[in-house]
Amino acid sequence: MRYFVLSLAMLAASPAFAAKGPFFSLNNTDFVVLLGFLVFIGILFYFGVHKILGKLLDDRADGIRTELNEARAIREEAQSILASYERKVKEVQSQAEGIVDRAKEDARAAAELAKEELKKSIARRLQSAEDQINSAEASAVKEVRDQAVAVAIAAAGDLITKGMDASAASGLIDMSISDVETQLN
Repeated sequence: MRYFVLSLAMLAASPAFAAKGPFFSLNNTDFVVLLGFLVFIGILFYFGVHKILGKLLDDRADGIRTELNEARAIREEAQSILASYERKVKEVQSQAEGIVDRAKEDARAAAELAKEELKKSIARRLQSAEDQINSAEASAVKEVRDQAVAVAIAAAGDLITKGMDASAASGLIDMSISDVETQLN
């Protein structure tokens, strides 16, 4: 196995030993390869391949520069749009805050109005209760007067039926009326 690897290495290295003799000779393969390479480069320069490659590279650089400029323009446009949206968001937020503040103020005003309406309603109810009390009091006073008049009339009727003389009956009626007046006051 060892001999096989050694013989394989010698076969692979044999072209490296092909260059014999002086370097500037056509028998030297290294010199021939150098001449071929220089002729190839000369042909490339003769046909202007270097100019074509330079033009292609310049065109590519111009294309990249154009794309970069377009990208910058798009970026600036995106930034201006972003700034515009940020301004709009701030405006909307301030409008929302204004709406909330107005709603709070409206709620406060509605609460104050409700308080005032409640006070007015309570005052009306108190006035109505007082009116009902006054009406009941007047009704009670009228009822008492009516009752006193009925009692006086009944007393007068009793006196008349018993045969009382007119001067005595008249004195009794006056006395009953004065008693009723003192009791009512």
